[in-house]
Amino acid sequence: MSALCIVLGTGCILYYVILAVYAGPAFDFGWFWLALGGAFLLVFFLRRHPEHSAMLWASRILLVCLGIGLAVLGVLSIIVIGGMKTTAPDNVPAAIVLGAQVRGTKPSRALLKRLEAAAKAAKNDSRNQKLTLILSGGQGPGEEISEAICMRNYLTAHGIGEGQLLIEDKSTTTQENLQFSNRLYGCAKQPCAIITNDFHLCRALKIAKNAGYEEVYGIAAEGDSLMEVHYVVREAVALLYGKLRGRF
Repeated sequence: MSALCIVLGTGCILYYVILAVYAGPAFDFGWFWLALGGAFLLVFFLRRHPEHSAMLWASRILLVCLGIGLAVLGVLSIIVIGGMKTTAPDNVPAAIVLGAQVRGTKPSRALLKRLEAAAKAAKNDSRNQKLTLILSGGQGPGEEISEAICMRNYLTAHGIGEGQLLIEDKSTTTQENLQFSNRLYGCAKQPCAIITNDFHLCRALKIAKNAGYEEVYGIAAEGDSLMEVHYVVREAVALLYGKLRGRF
């Protein structure tokens, strides 16, 4: 058990280092891997001194807490993964493209994947009508333009006419994305799709249904192969937090 704890602890911290190099040290929710790795290494340290009963009992209690926590995260992660593969019918008149971080004036990796999926959906030749894309996202710290304007710039540069685009540039959370988009277009009372990264789709659809969307579908954009485990775990924690707060 001690050897397993040091392997798991070292692995979590190493994963954090890899992601920090790849995405920058301030990447969202990165502290989780440091905390988890530190907890496993603490168990290893406590179990090195079995002659001290207090330390041995502390290691057992910590292991039980870790086991329960990881089991809950495992179940929620399965739910997140199960929500990744969804489809939207061709007769959906509009799709909300959820914003993500903009680096200066350029889309982040996550946002770029959403835009690629949005452009593909808008150019779908099998549709009998043009898909309206509601570009939803405000301007946050470190962003020189709003996420919605960044999305518009990308899509018009890739052949999507401005007549297919609606701009919602005030929202700062997924819940606001959906609320403000509904005010703009009335999405909740008609068929509508949500375009976001695959790992985010499960929670986004739950938020939409809780916000009164009556017929909502998901269009999954690709995730990031290196960050996917991190994103799934982050979404699992967000699902748990949302459930505890009564948001869905």
